[in-house]
Amino acid sequence: MNLDRTKPSILVLLDLSAAFDTVDHSIILDRLHNQVGISDSVLNWFKSYLTDRKMFVSMEGYSSKSYKITCGVPQGSILGPTLFNLYMLPLGSVIRKHGINFHSYADDTQLYIAMCPDDPGPIEALFNCILDIKSWMAKHFLQLNQDKTKVLFIGSEAQRQRINIQLNALALNPTSQVKSLGVILDSDLSFNPHIRNITKTAFYHLKNIARVRPFLSKASTETLMHAFITCGIDYCNALLSGLPKKNIAQLQLLQNSAARVLTKTRKTAHITSILKSLHWLPVCFRIDFKIILLVFKALNGLVPT
Repeated sequence: MNLDRTKPSILVLLDLSAAFDTVDHSIILDRLHNQVGISDSVLNWFKSYLTDRKMFVSMEGYSSKSYKITCGVPQGSILGPTLFNLYMLPLGSVIRKHGINFHSYADDTQLYIAMCPDDPGPIEALFNCILDIKSWMAKHFLQLNQDKTKVLFIGSEAQRQRINIQLNALALNPTSQVKSLGVILDSDLSFNPHIRNITKTAFYHLKNIARVRPFLSKASTETLMHAFITCGIDYCNALLSGLPKKNIAQLQLLQNSAARVLTKTRKTAHITSILKSLHWLPVCFRIDFKIILLVFKALNGLVPT
């Protein structure tokens, strides 16, 4: 997003109701044939994959009648998101004609614009874009959940007060924070709510790990630490680059606590030597390492374009 002092941004996270369950089979097969170029036996394979599915409920040895599934793509399958992406393909043209930036994967679609607070044009374009999206989805048996669609304004407090009036007038109710792909974004991009969420969840798991630590080997405990603690610290941590140290202090405290539980070290022991013995980089260096890794991959063509 093009965010600076003069151009705040608006992010809209669209929410679809039961998106995968309402995909029309004839439409997706038409997409595969006319837009992807699949035909003959391969197209018949996809038709066989989508059609003649049945469902029933089984509980305690009793089963309901089976019912034929006439729409939708199988959730949890490898092909499911790919087929849904193809189903949503024309939506990009609907959004582009309004000049709105967007990212979309499967049922997750995000719109974002940069704007000047005194220019109502971008907000009106965003509102009209959402109306066209709702219309397109209705024609394709999809339902936009207006109540769960989130709007986040990113900018200063003074800018937020001015823009919120315009957003409310167009029935776009902004919120102070949203969750996007597991990351909590706030209006100031301080990431404090995200960090608090990580530490709250991880300390809960760490407390449980500490209880069973006497019965576990160091290797088994370290596996648990990586599964429940460091994965949270490292997830999308490149977004935390440039934050003041006080903002990530709680993450460092979390890592220190995990290292002490793993090594059975007292709180009075110096943490630097403990982290070094585990070959654990401190949180700020883990963030720098992630940035360096992303830059290296980008320069060497190792990331998606």
